[in-house]
Amino acid sequence: MKQRCPWATQSPLEQDYHDQQWGRPTKDDDILFEFLILELMQAGLSWKTILTKQQAFRTHLDQFDYHKIAQYDQDKFNQLMNEPAIIRNRLKLEATINNAQKFIEVQQEFGTFSNYLWAFTDHKVLDYQPETSTEVQTTNQLAKTITKDLKKRGFKFLGPTIIYSYLQAMGLINDHLMDCFVRKELKQ
Repeated sequence: MKQRCPWATQSPLEQDYHDQQWGRPTKDDDILFEFLILELMQAGLSWKTILTKQQAFRTHLDQFDYHKIAQYDQDKFNQLMNEPAIIRNRLKLEATINNAQKFIEVQQEFGTFSNYLWAFTDHKVLDYQPETSTEVQTTNQLAKTITKDLKKRGFKFLGPTIIYSYLQAMGLINDHLMDCFVRKELKQ
């Protein structure tokens, strides 16, 4: 039996997300945008809730195509607000559209959103090597710095805790526990 981070043992959805996506370094802007929106949507909710709705988000947010989302008008916004398959929080949906626009602006400035994000760590993964779940942080100075910069650039509904979770998800921060099989795979 594979040893996993404890949070990933609660459901098959969480296990699959952990095993296939979470904490695996990515520089793919499409994935980076999707993860950013999922983390934003998760605020105040369980991760299982978000994973349960992930496919519905893909369907109703044009496969997380930030170019399309950036162009959403009031009619599309109203349609999303009435879609029971997704999180229908006005502030989160407004932030999703706004952040798609800002994501594109960052790409225009840095070539890719990935270039922007990974530059904060000189394109290196930060590996905190936690032995237990209690050693895993919920935020740090890097997350605070990135949050401050993103807000300065006009991003919304992002705080240091959301950004720290985002950095974990997209693999810039490796918080897989030391005995987790994914950590061992990443070292190969």
